[in-house]
Amino acid sequence: MVIGGGVTLHEALKAHALLQQENINIRVLDIFSVKPIDAQGIAENAKAVGGRVITVEDHYPEGGIGEAVASVLPANSNHVALAVREIPRSGPPTLLLNKYGIDASSIVKAVKSLLSK
Repeated sequence: MVIGGGVTLHEALKAHALLQQENINIRVLDIFSVKPIDAQGIAENAKAVGGRVITVEDHYPEGGIGEAVASVLPANSNHVALAVREIPRSGPPTLLLNKYGIDASSIVKAVKSLLSK
């Protein structure tokens, strides 16, 4: 399951389409807000996908989507958090999404890696 919001939700949907071309199906959830968080919905969906969860956010990981989702995941979940992990720079959005590993191709790689475990 891939969880994103705003621009990262759109990247998750692009990743979904790319993965479907390879007969790999994923769930994409729009977190919409960190507070309040849909704890029950996230936990139920995480359980349904075997606890494999990827969060994608266009800012630092601290205090964001990844931490909020991690706080409501079942204990046996395998959570990968894609986020900006360095001082952000200015530039064209598509290049920046790729630079920080939060674009559709980065999500596809993370999904494949998580499925191979």
